[in-house]
Amino acid sequence: MKKLAILISAVASACAVGTAHAQSSLTLYGVIDNGIEYQNGGAGAVVRASSGGLAATVYGMKGEEDIGGGLHVNFQLEQGFSAVNGQASNPADAFNRLAWVGLSGGFGELRFGRQKKPEYLFLNREMDAVGVQSIASPLNNFNDVTVRASNAITYFTPTAYGLTAQFSVAMRDDTTKPTNGIQFYNAVARWVVGHFHFAAGYEQQGNATGTSLQRVLRAVASYGTKSARVYLAYQSERESDNSEKLDIYALSGSYSFSPFDRLSLMYGYAHDRTGQGNNAQQVGLTYAYSLSRSTTVYTSAGFIQNRNQAQFTLNGTEYSGIDVAPGANVRGVIVGMIHRF
Repeated sequence: MKKLAILISAVASACAVGTAHAQSSLTLYGVIDNGIEYQNGGAGAVVRASSGGLAATVYGMKGEEDIGGGLHVNFQLEQGFSAVNGQASNPADAFNRLAWVGLSGGFGELRFGRQKKPEYLFLNREMDAVGVQSIASPLNNFNDVTVRASNAITYFTPTAYGLTAQFSVAMRDDTTKPTNGIQFYNAVARWVVGHFHFAAGYEQQGNATGTSLQRVLRAVASYGTKSARVYLAYQSERESDNSEKLDIYALSGSYSFSPFDRLSLMYGYAHDRTGQGNNAQQVGLTYAYSLSRSTTVYTSAGFIQNRNQAQFTLNGTEYSGIDVAPGANVRGVIVGMIHRF
């Protein structure tokens, strides 16, 4: 019995020493966003339950370990799903949204694995009043860019004199042709000067078959106070095979009547530079009210006026809009609730 007590004491002491040298944490989290939506794209009206109208519906885990010397090992795993039926966004992948590990410290941060591109993670929240989310955002409905990249290596700089930047590259694998080399790179930066924010980013990505390159340039300037902010944004998308030549212009603003709510108004214009005249313009509105730190109710509405053969639709943050007749006007509204845990 005495030997057993000595052994238990020794194990406890070892654990205490290990804890003193390496503090680690693990957080399980999730977001559920469900709503009821109406859309009409010129071929009839649709009323449906939708998940991910304003926020992505996800569950995941993230953690960090303090390894000393100001260095931390970080990781994050995340899966998307529909909370209206419980189905995974992509059942073939265990963690279809995020699966990365990295190291952070005074030098900034490095991440390796599947992750959000800097264009999405860093720049989207600077581009318009709702962070390029919901059917109300013209940038969300007009753009044609991917959100995440696999096999990615990303570097986040520390902030110096109001300037912050992120850089990312992604390698090809056996799902692409060719199967090796760099498929994607992206660089974004933000400069904060008083009430002004300036941000820009450039991205180049090859398609899976290696037959075309998409080049995306984004720039935005905004001015705001504690209760209001106005955004002026520009986005250019070009495909090297000339299948896409699109310029998007957006003006938006937000205002908080109280610490618990925010009203956002948006306008956007998509200019088709291929010469086919497939242009479009949109107005959008989102109002969100926080019932608590964890729960928010919201409504978003959008109206798109398509021209010629344009078929832009109203996309939720995590789902696609309905099919649209060429040149038809599109209208929609969603009322939803978000709970974070």
